[in-house]
Amino acid sequence: MERKAPRRTKERILEVSLGMFNAIGEPNVTTNAIADEMNISPGNLYYHYRSKDEIVTKIFAQFEREMDELFAMQKDRRANVEDTWFWLHLVFEKIWKYRFIYRDLNDLLAKNRIIETHFKSILQNAQKSAEALMTDLRERGELAASKGEISAVATNVVLTATYWYSYSYVMNPRKLDEAEAMSRGVFQVMAMIAPYLTGNARALFEKLAAEYR
Repeated sequence: MERKAPRRTKERILEVSLGMFNAIGEPNVTTNAIADEMNISPGNLYYHYRSKDEIVTKIFAQFEREMDELFAMQKDRRANVEDTWFWLHLVFEKIWKYRFIYRDLNDLLAKNRIIETHFKSILQNAQKSAEALMTDLRERGELAASKGEISAVATNVVLTATYWYSYSYVMNPRKLDEAEAMSRGVFQVMAMIAPYLTGNARALFEKLAAEYR
């Protein structure tokens, strides 16, 4: 029991920090505030993490690992429109879970070298996954687009997903319905792919999109 307690405290620090970063922004949270929220001493927190930057880096590592799992899952089967829609929902759920990274992105990139280099890799992997999804649809005969068009749309998909939360917040900063905003983000991404869908795939998109209109 003596050995498990420090590990549990270490996990709780990350959980509480993530909640606070998401709620009020990473720049507005101090290590003392995290310790106060957990009802532990600053010394106890420093025993586990030497700085807030170390906490941020650890949370980002969790985010990166979970995103890698999503990218790996996407490779397991050839996707149809419904699979693509579902996978995008999972991606936007991760964006919501770690939304402080997207909202405070410029600040984090400027002061954290690991995030600066690794977030670029995440975006590159996201682009590859978007291209692979569209290529799967093309091979199934559900999408008509050239390789160049697929690449261009994939770039726009990643761009929209990356800044969707910030856009949604700017448009409605006081009464943002986060769940609705994330679902709307999935629709906006799919709407970029929709013009290239054909036949039954386009019909299925229209059916899925009806609830957003």
